[in-house]
Amino acid sequence: MVNPISNSEVDTAQAIEKLIDDNASHQEVIETVISSLDQDNTAMVSHTDEGSLWKFKYGSVEVFVQLTGESDDDLLTVWSSVLKLPANDEPGLMRRLLEMNWTGTFETCFSIHDDQVMVSAQRTVADMYPGEISRLVTLVANIADDNDEALKEEFGSS
Repeated sequence: MVNPISNSEVDTAQAIEKLIDDNASHQEVIETVISSLDQDNTAMVSHTDEGSLWKFKYGSVEVFVQLTGESDDDLLTVWSSVLKLPANDEPGLMRRLLEMNWTGTFETCFSIHDDQVMVSAQRTVADMYPGEISRLVTLVANIADDNDEALKEEFGSS
């Protein structure tokens, strides 16, 4: 089942503080963070037995957030595609991505999955606090949006 997530003007820092005080679930935190980033009200969510998957538009990219559950062993994964492969000058592209991974991605990384260059972050939810969730979602969204057009312009598809 896919449902839209309402978009409201949210001060993320205050909202996250309140979620900490309310001992909110990871799912509630994710929805609050997405609502603060999704300015065009594009967010969708799907809940299944395997977890929850959100999708929203941020600038020129689509961002996906997956939560497999609320137990310590469950995973939070955030990703966004920035370039389809094959690309022009793939050795140059790979070098650029590795150089960017060194200093420009913080807790995220560039990777390749399903013939696409992605920005992603993943961790277990054990001891994860709301600020970490906010940071991971925000980092992936910003790094993907900041780099997708430049990578497409320089390396495009072959």
